[in-house]
Amino acid sequence: MRPIDLASRSGVALRRAFQGHQLRRATSTRPYSNGPLLPPTYEKLYNKYSEVRRVLGARRLTLAEKILYSHLDNVQESLLSNTNNGRDIRANASLKLRPDRVNMQDASAQMALLQFMTCNLPQTAIPASIHCDHLIVGEHGADDDLSAGIKTNREVFDFLESAAKKYGIDFWPPGAGIIHQTVLENYALPGLMMLGTDSHSPNAGGLCTITIGVGGADAVEALVGAPWELKAPKIMGVKLTGTLNDWVSPKDLILHLAGLLTVRGGTGYVVEYFGPGVETLSLTGMATVCNMGAELGATTSIFPYTEASKRYLKATRREQASRNADALQSFPGAGAAEDAFFRFQADEGAQYDELIEIDLSKLEPHINGPFTPDLATPLSQFKKAVEEQQWPAELSAGLIGSCTNSSYEDMTRVESIVREAEKAGLKPKADFYITPGSEQIRATLERDGTLETFTQAGGIVLSNACGPCIGQWKRHDGVAKGTPNAILTSYNRNFRGRNDGNPETMNFLASPEIVTAMAYAGSTTFNPMTDALTTPSGASFRFPSPRGLEGPETPFEQGKQALAVLSQPPDPSVGVAISPSSERLALLEPFDPFPESDLTGLRVLVKVAGKCTTDTISAAGPWLKYKGHLPNISANTLNTAVNAETGEVNAAYDHDLDGGPEAKATIPELALRFRERGLPWLVVAEHNYGEGSAREHAALQPRYLGARIIVCKSFARIHETNLKKQGVVPLTFAEQADYNKIAAGDEVDTVGLYDMLRNGGVGEVSLRVRRRGAKDEVVTIPVRHTVSPDQARFILAGSALNLLAKGG
Repeated sequence: MRPIDLASRSGVALRRAFQGHQLRRATSTRPYSNGPLLPPTYEKLYNKYSEVRRVLGARRLTLAEKILYSHLDNVQESLLSNTNNGRDIRANASLKLRPDRVNMQDASAQMALLQFMTCNLPQTAIPASIHCDHLIVGEHGADDDLSAGIKTNREVFDFLESAAKKYGIDFWPPGAGIIHQTVLENYALPGLMMLGTDSHSPNAGGLCTITIGVGGADAVEALVGAPWELKAPKIMGVKLTGTLNDWVSPKDLILHLAGLLTVRGGTGYVVEYFGPGVETLSLTGMATVCNMGAELGATTSIFPYTEASKRYLKATRREQASRNADALQSFPGAGAAEDAFFRFQADEGAQYDELIEIDLSKLEPHINGPFTPDLATPLSQFKKAVEEQQWPAELSAGLIGSCTNSSYEDMTRVESIVREAEKAGLKPKADFYITPGSEQIRATLERDGTLETFTQAGGIVLSNACGPCIGQWKRHDGVAKGTPNAILTSYNRNFRGRNDGNPETMNFLASPEIVTAMAYAGSTTFNPMTDALTTPSGASFRFPSPRGLEGPETPFEQGKQALAVLSQPPDPSVGVAISPSSERLALLEPFDPFPESDLTGLRVLVKVAGKCTTDTISAAGPWLKYKGHLPNISANTLNTAVNAETGEVNAAYDHDLDGGPEAKATIPELALRFRERGLPWLVVAEHNYGEGSAREHAALQPRYLGARIIVCKSFARIHETNLKKQGVVPLTFAEQADYNKIAAGDEVDTVGLYDMLRNGGVGEVSLRVRRRGAKDEVVTIPVRHTVSPDQARFILAGSALNLLAKGG
């Protein structure tokens, strides 16, 4: 990997004339007889949109539908098949889509690239980027942490950079920033459709971009030029009115909505925001809302293109993109029918499957958690909740920034209250950490004095990376693992053990200004809107209402040149760096195809109780170092799952050993035993199995260890798709109560599964269960599936990759 100079980061010293870099973005335009100029991307979008209008006529479309349907490979086939001639597209049509680009973070890019390499193609079919953001541990501060991260992970970074050079992929080095912030600053454009190998990729929806979080196998489909399939989502409309009050931020909007909808309420939906309240929000505020829409289970979220969008494009030196968007909206020119124009908003009269109205003027700050992002409590009621639930009253740390809340607006709002506290002689009582979302944000905040304000107050500025948000946090505050403690963060997710590996750390989510004010108090019961602190002089101090700037008065700084993107055409002479003896990277072997019959003799590995997220199935934190080595990372499979029959964490029982001392094992140990015996297995689970991130390792690892089926009460969208792509069949109980009719150690045969797959996803399936210890007792459990024709082919081939590698 190229050297990165970690010397002084002085904003003045680094200030220089902007040096544009090629982002594989087409810039030529084509004239039309009676309209403006359109760049090729918008020409393609408009032509597809015209096809959509030809097929659907005058049907009123939402904004999300316009963008999605205008990226179809075959408009007529997708919109008129199994849809009552186009009348019932939502939740019925299988959309075969052509995304404009793919963005990958370093942890998931490893497996995505290893899969892409097996296809033996010279370059990617569409533009793509790699962002090195997940492997830097937050500990001492930005420079020290970045140096240590590069040293520790050089093998992985070298692999990613070499693959980027070989296949012509943009490479953002460690320290350049978090994928979602970097994508928003550089790649997101109104009307585009992107895939991102991270569940919070919908962040770009704040700039009117349809961006969907996917697993690596999905990304590979797009990278090789195959259409990407999505069940047509329903559309949830959120109408915004009013204006946010002083202490209320866009983060509070999504925290409130998470409380209304829960982590499953958005499953199968695109959340589309509209109404007069939208015009009062900043671009980065809208991105925050879309980012955390992943916690609703939504396919993605999107806002219209607004005046704030134009201002952001100008601030990020992309004024031409703004002019292009205006040109598209005014094409084909005067005299055309209204439906001939592509507008970055819903058609008047467009219908939503569900509609929620929120008056921003009536919102108050919210704090969500612990252990789930949908446990929403208004700030005015939080002290009472802390006391009633006996949550810790002492705050051990406050952490702000990350991909969700590190915008210029967020940070300057925080700066305004920190300055006032400093004038009063106050310092944070809790540890205070700041994570810039990108080098561009960091350099601009340094130039404008904001970071100096934070460090003078005692804050620790971490590297431009995910850090504590995803478990890359090494604490030095004496909080031992297993010790209950509370932290407040402006992050997007707060599953048990996620941030520091301590299952008793309670992460409460809030806006950056609420986190900061409570860090000064060192208390979870402090309300900065009503309560006062005592200064060193004995005076009473009340925080003023936060005040910030939507964006910098001059364009954003570009930061250190060493952290800029490496962008180059594909070079077939470059060798991809993988050592045969590596403990971090391993080439993939294809999975076995589905047998030419129903499955028989499957064993229930474990029956899981309660929430089973992708963190539960494939933990992050220290395990991230094995993301490119499937055998090694499989040793963490389901290692924080709760055994429904014993209440134990990471405990499974080998019932073939008749209760001997060796019968008890960890879940991954037993899975490996079954694999070595050639014994395929399944997992039984409850609701929203696979909730959380897009990490496909939560599907790859069970598949590698021998899983053939997961049966549960319901699935999270991304994970259900990831399982199918790896040849694991996701099934749900037709009757929820049947969860109680199956147990660990039971033997299971499938009935009708093979025929269903052979028939392209058509047919009924059930499970024949022989109960453990009662071989004569057989129970038949009907199950449901959502397997499409293409997905059936993936499963029969053994995986999507197997099929793609054969040219299928």
